[in-house]
Amino acid sequence: MMQDWFRDAKLGIFIHYGIYAVKGIDESWAFFNKKISHEDYMKQLDGFTASKYDPEAWAELFERAGAKYAVLTTKHHDGVALWDTKANDVSTVKATPAKRDLITPYVEALRRHNLKVGFYFSQLDWTHPDYATVRPERHKNDPDESLNEFAYPRKGHEDPVRWENYLKFHRAQIRELCTEFGKVDLLWFDGDWERDERQFRMKELRDEIHAMQPEVVINSRMLGYGDYATPEQGQPVVAPEGPWEFCVTINDSWGYQVQDHNHKSVRQIVRMCAECFGLGGNVLLDIGPYEDGSLQPEQVNRLEGLGRWMKKHADAIYETVAGIPAGLFNGPTTLSKDGKTLNLFFFDRPIDQVVVRGVRGKVKRASVVGSGTELQHQRIGSAEWCEIPGNIYLDFPESGVDPDCTVVQLEFEEPLTTSLSPGRS
Repeated sequence: MMQDWFRDAKLGIFIHYGIYAVKGIDESWAFFNKKISHEDYMKQLDGFTASKYDPEAWAELFERAGAKYAVLTTKHHDGVALWDTKANDVSTVKATPAKRDLITPYVEALRRHNLKVGFYFSQLDWTHPDYATVRPERHKNDPDESLNEFAYPRKGHEDPVRWENYLKFHRAQIRELCTEFGKVDLLWFDGDWERDERQFRMKELRDEIHAMQPEVVINSRMLGYGDYATPEQGQPVVAPEGPWEFCVTINDSWGYQVQDHNHKSVRQIVRMCAECFGLGGNVLLDIGPYEDGSLQPEQVNRLEGLGRWMKKHADAIYETVAGIPAGLFNGPTTLSKDGKTLNLFFFDRPIDQVVVRGVRGKVKRASVVGSGTELQHQRIGSAEWCEIPGNIYLDFPESGVDPDCTVVQLEFEEPLTTSLSPGRS
């Protein structure tokens, strides 16, 4: 069920935290893709201490970054739960030196900082003995060698009874997440692709979740029963249909990986965010803490830099909708909900003027967001008798340029309209 807060939030922080940070290897995929044996992967349980885990410091940083919600990996595909699950013994409480429930302090810290609470949860579990027991119809007759053993049984060895046992386990963990930590604002599911909707019984699951958490927002990875789209890593150039959120890493990895130092710059992250906001979407920006729970300094630096820009330009970001059609301004735009304020985001230093095209309405004020500096403006090339509103030219002083992305705000007397008319020939 889509909630207004989600559409208005714009920025969330994704946290991939788990035993995979001990060796600094791929979260779950390391054993699935046979880079390491499952046995050696799970030995990381012995090295997971969470000795510097400080969710209060996390929440303070997320708030400074301009985020309005966060999503933590409560359980990834490796099956290791970050809370004291009663469904099995594979958890940070029972199977690691940390001996801690990591979810409760995370939830409490977010609430203290007025951040919405999000839980990531993997629908699949490559460690659970009853998971790889059935195949979906599309893989019924595939040869064994084409299917991963952690995901599917060998041909002729399907066991629907064991799959039902897995579903009982799966539902039990979801019930724990939905009943033991107070209000959950967002459930971010993953790992739905190895089964079909009938096998997971997704409609039944959605109904059960809503009985426990009536106002929760659910992402799209529910085989048709989610609330919003979640494009991953590849930034959309056109908006997906309906509400959406772009999930993306600061470097190239979701969790901490020892070899990955390819962090995006603050300016690149700002641009990515502005472009998504301009299409009416959110950004879920991912970090990967070290095994002990401390954060990578490069990622802290990026969040601090993003926060500077978000705070300065908050009036043009939060509680806005997608802006004017592409081609009318050379950059992203957002629009106030009443349609009277247009925000223009640009990344390059103008020579002298900024131009917006095809927008109807009387501009009563033009200013630089963050400083309030007023800009002189004039309309050129207007021919309203044939539906051509012309171009609005804005004089821009060199001193007003933001190092990451400058935003100009146009305030109109009435809700603006746009025109894509070719004019009279």
